[in-house]
This record gives sequence, C-alpha cells and structure tokens, in this order.
Amino acid sequence: MSDATVVNLAQQAMTMALLLSAPMLAAALLVGIAISVLQAVTQIQEATLSFVPKLVAVSAVALLALPWLVQTAVRYTTELLRSLPGLVS
Repeated sequence: MSDATVVNLAQQAMTMALLLSAPMLAAALLVGIAISVLQAVTQIQEATLSFVPKLVAVSAVALLALPWLVQTAVRYTTELLRSLPGLVS
C-alpha cells in the first residue's frame, strides 16, 4: 500500500466523519448562538439555560437525520470493504 493510498483513505475517513457530524454540529451552533444572544439581552448567565436546549436540539436533529446518517455510513463502509482487495495488493 503506497503512501498516497494511505493519505487518500485518511482523507476520505475525515471527510466522512465531518459529513456525519455536520447536522448535529450545525444544530448546536445555531441554538448556542440564539441562547447566547438571549443571555446577553436578558443578562441571565445560567449554565443549564445553554446546555439543555443544545442537548434537545442535537438529539432531535440526530433522530431526524438518523436514516440518512446510517445510509451514508453503510454506503461508505461497503465501498471501502469492496475496494479492500485492490488496496492490499
């Protein structure tokens, strides 16, 4: 296995990890910004006010995106396993 193949596999794995985590990260970012603006306006600095809505939003997005996440991960894994014999030789 050449160095270029290893780098390509690592790049694909990192891209897949970013793609699969993007919906939850985006939800946490948007809710976090909204809560931060609310806290700045009202001057309420309660830690749970920030944590609980993010937890709910990330959980909801994870549940809604779960079929797509599983389908994407299975497709990537299937392609990787099918290309494995060509990578080893």
